[in-house]
Amino acid sequence: MRSLLQALSAVALVSSALSIGAQTPAAGSPTAVAATIQVPLEKLPYSPVLNVNNLDRSVDPCTDFYKFSCGGWIKNNPIPADQSSWSVYGKLAYDNQQFLWGILRDAAAMKDRDATQQKIGDYFAACIDEAAIDRRGDAPIRPVLARIAAYRSREALLRDLPAFAADVDGSFFFNAGSTQDPDDSDKVIAEQSAGGLGLPDRDYYLKTDAKSIEIRQKYVAYIAQLFVMAGEPAASAKADADAVLKLETALATAALSRVDLRDPYKTFHKLTLADLQKQIPAMDWTEFFRHSGAPAFTTMNIQQPALNAAVQTVLTTTPLPALQAYERFHALTEAAPAMSKPWQDAQFEFFSHTLRGTPTLAPKWRRCTRQVDAYLGEALGQEFVRRTFSADTKAKTVLMTKEIEDAMKLEIEQLDWMSPATKAEALRKLSTIRNKVGYPDHWRDYSALKVDRDDYFGDWHRAVEFESKRQFAKIGKPVDRNEWGMTPPTVNAYFDPQMNDINFPAGVLQPPLYDPKEDDAVNYGNTGSTIGHELTHGFDDQGRQFDSNGNLRDWWTKDDAKGFEDRINCVRDQFATYTVVDDIHINSKLTSGEDVADLGGTLLAYLAWRDATKAERLAPVDGFTPDQRFFLGFAQWACENQRPEQLRVHAATDPHSPGEARINGIVTNLPQFATAFSCPKTAPMVKANVCKVW
Repeated sequence: MRSLLQALSAVALVSSALSIGAQTPAAGSPTAVAATIQVPLEKLPYSPVLNVNNLDRSVDPCTDFYKFSCGGWIKNNPIPADQSSWSVYGKLAYDNQQFLWGILRDAAAMKDRDATQQKIGDYFAACIDEAAIDRRGDAPIRPVLARIAAYRSREALLRDLPAFAADVDGSFFFNAGSTQDPDDSDKVIAEQSAGGLGLPDRDYYLKTDAKSIEIRQKYVAYIAQLFVMAGEPAASAKADADAVLKLETALATAALSRVDLRDPYKTFHKLTLADLQKQIPAMDWTEFFRHSGAPAFTTMNIQQPALNAAVQTVLTTTPLPALQAYERFHALTEAAPAMSKPWQDAQFEFFSHTLRGTPTLAPKWRRCTRQVDAYLGEALGQEFVRRTFSADTKAKTVLMTKEIEDAMKLEIEQLDWMSPATKAEALRKLSTIRNKVGYPDHWRDYSALKVDRDDYFGDWHRAVEFESKRQFAKIGKPVDRNEWGMTPPTVNAYFDPQMNDINFPAGVLQPPLYDPKEDDAVNYGNTGSTIGHELTHGFDDQGRQFDSNGNLRDWWTKDDAKGFEDRINCVRDQFATYTVVDDIHINSKLTSGEDVADLGGTLLAYLAWRDATKAERLAPVDGFTPDQRFFLGFAQWACENQRPEQLRVHAATDPHSPGEARINGIVTNLPQFATAFSCPKTAPMVKANVCKVW
């Protein structure tokens, strides 16, 4: 099951490349591309980690620290027309795309290229050739539509479904792939999970408020629009669109909520391929996995067994025309961004303008740059690393990570609510966490991926297929613990509970998030808090379920588990009071993992910074004490503006709280903040009873 829309939405933002001179890779780093690509770049303004111009000094920091820290940024950084939101991270991504664009333009134009440069250059050249794409119109998807139209019975559709679901780009009825074995994280097993929905979340189908009803009506109109564009009469297109919504609603009704999906015990069901065949006998699962490129296997994870009853019902009771309409729509909406301009515009109008409030489609070069990063990210990332990531930056961030881990070790040892037995397990897990910084030890091999600069639709399809087959081929093999889940230019970081590692791509370790030339206070406040955040994820409501080997195992005593839940419930209760937009509050059961990571990570970074600088005589800078600079560095990464429509999507789907809550909600629980800014006990940023987990 392959989806361009899912792949692109999962690609994190890329960072601004401000250090543009060629740099020598650190000893032991991956080999840079064979030939130096000379990239013409517009000079980007330097942005410090703590920018006093971003402050709003009319606001008392003890009343609203977020507005004090970010008010100037919010005022001076309106959302660009082609964005649904705008943030410090987003601005880095937006600016940095010019850097990546330069790499790709030159790779496309060079005559003497190596294989890596050929692939990224030709993919970009094909993607950017709008005239050629428009000439083809919807011709590339016509064979798929003909295949669907040829079914003369439900039985014929079901016979072809294993091959169809494996061959055609999109999510049809379910998703499948590979995953780490929940019982043995050294092994990869097959997985089948929920899928087949066009709207962002199950709740979009189930909520009955006026806004949700309006969105569903516009969704049906979009489905019908694609049918008409494909040649269907308007009257039957509307009826078919209604049938698609009905089918998807049946799947959504049976699916787990996003809150339930946070509980690994609700999504790990280690069963067999025979079990899956019994749950959905309408589908030949052996044939599906064979077509998908998976080796023979027996054991697998079935994420939502209860949902499969609904899938079976849909496949066996939905009228054939409705099943065909559903397949037709998902094939069309998936292919739309890779077809001519009318298709691109229609897809943008609903998913970006209607759902997220974005006024204007991004320029094609930005979309193509983003897509190369999505599908050839480690090929493009090699040149990015060579130019932007110094050995000094890597060494300093590795040291900072070690210091924050030492701070967490001390915190665990001193906890008064955790028993010695659980502490021993926690310390064992902490000591085995792997820190992956900058880039992979070995670059991904794309040699099997064919890229033709005269066939954009084919390039896109082959790239999606390449990644899909790469994932299915992992089944039955040992886990590659050196693999990364983000590309090197990504401005983001993550903790993987089954890998038991924290990952910091080169893109997130640059100004204004990290700058080795700036003082430690702001670097620890910003990047240090991010490191602490990811480290704490190993012990949040999800991460704590996995042991030091990355296996799903309960290593907590009953009393310690209760003590942990009591403490994170304090955070949940607090964040549930914050409004996202209109009358929609934060779903703190969804966001609690991130909220607790923000709280714990900031504290750990503060403690590590104080310890690292204890022998130094720190002086004020720009009128702020070192402690104040730490907290300002922490706050300014979160400066943001979001459109109301995007905030609605955020509230329904994002496990992260909005920026304002991620700052004000955290500092109110840190007495060190109140001391730093001399806040009175009655100030809004001061709580009498703070939430504290770590």
